[in-house]
Amino acid sequence: MSEVWKPSVTVAAIIERQGRFLMVEEQSGDAIRINQPAGHLEPGESLLDAVVREALEESAHPFTPTALVGTYLSRNVSSSRGGMSVTYLRFAFAGTVGERLERELDEGILRTVWMTRDELAACADRHRSPLVLRCVDDWLCGQRAPLELVHTDPSAIGELD
Repeated sequence: MSEVWKPSVTVAAIIERQGRFLMVEEQSGDAIRINQPAGHLEPGESLLDAVVREALEESAHPFTPTALVGTYLSRNVSSSRGGMSVTYLRFAFAGTVGERLERELDEGILRTVWMTRDELAACADRHRSPLVLRCVDDWLCGQRAPLELVHTDPSAIGELD
């Protein structure tokens, strides 16, 4: 086999406050989609560093992870990759946020919005992926794992050779 297959690794922040979840509306191809603050793991960072960074970039809220909600494998058509099918490995983390900072949202993020589970379910056709509601439902069911289960070897962090 000449080509190594690898899924695209993503992180998502599951943030609930008074029965509402912090979501983002983002431009994805020619549609506006709803997602958790989420994004791709970058070279040289841990999963926890990635979710903290993505939550801040996409919501302008400092995020503190408190638990792993779950790991998810899915396959979607990616508008950012020319409509090709991509396999995603998502790590969803629950946590808390501080007050919103005065900063620009990441490119493509139109706004943040707090939504109930029912409001999210009512617009499932606009979700970035089927994992959006699944992660919320898993959180609501009490699915939590300690962050100690997420280990990053020092060889994976920092400058790459």
